[in-house]
Amino acid sequence: MANSDHIVLLDYSASPFAMRVRLALAAKGIKYLIKEEDLTQSKSSLLLKANPVHKKIPVLIHNGKPVCESLIIVEYIDEVWKDRCLLLPADPYQRAKAKFWADFIDKMVYPSCYKVWAANGEVQEAGKKEFIDRIKMLEGELKSNPYFGGETLGFLDIAFLPLYNWFHTFETFGKFSIEAECPKLVAWGKRCMEEEFVYTSLPHPHKVYDLVVDYKKKMGI
Repeated sequence: MANSDHIVLLDYSASPFAMRVRLALAAKGIKYLIKEEDLTQSKSSLLLKANPVHKKIPVLIHNGKPVCESLIIVEYIDEVWKDRCLLLPADPYQRAKAKFWADFIDKMVYPSCYKVWAANGEVQEAGKKEFIDRIKMLEGELKSNPYFGGETLGFLDIAFLPLYNWFHTFETFGKFSIEAECPKLVAWGKRCMEEEFVYTSLPHPHKVYDLVVDYKKKMGI
C-alpha cells in the first residue's frame, strides 16, 4: 500500500477486541492514529458514523472507509498488506482451522470470561469452570508447537493473546490460578510476550485490571 494511506483506529486500551487490531497492525509494521473511545460515556459521533450497526469498537478507518469487527479487521489487514508477514496460513485447510478456533474463542470463551470478572457467587463459579474447560480445549491445539500458527506467531495467536493479557484480571476477580490449570497455555503467552511488537502493543496486565475496576464502578456492575 502507498505511504499516503491514512489509517485511524477507534480504540479502547483495555478492549481485547481492539488489542487484536493493534497487534495485527504492529505485526505488519503499519503506522496509524488512535482515537480512544471512553466506553463509560456516550459514544462519539465518529464511532456512530463509522459503525452505525453495532456502534462498537474497534473500527479501522482506512482512507476514510470503515472496517468493523475485530477478526474481520485482522483478516482485512492481512489481505491489504499481504506483502508483509502473513498472519493467516497459506494452506486453505490450516487457514480454515485458524478461523474455526478464532470463532470458538469469540462464541465460547468470551461469554465465560464475562462471568469471571463481572459476576459473583454461583454464576462466577460456573463461569470459571466454563472458562477453564474451554481454554483447555484451545490449549490442546498448540500440540508441540511454540505458537498456534506453528513456528511463527499468526492469526490465531493474535485472536487469543488479548485474553492472555486479561489473565491477571480474571485471576484476581475469580481467585484462581490459570497457570495451575493450563501451564502450556501460560507458557505460550509468556513466549508471545517476548516479541517486541506484542509487548509494545498491549497494556500492562495491572493497567487492564485497574481499567476494569474503574469500568465496573462507573457502570454499576
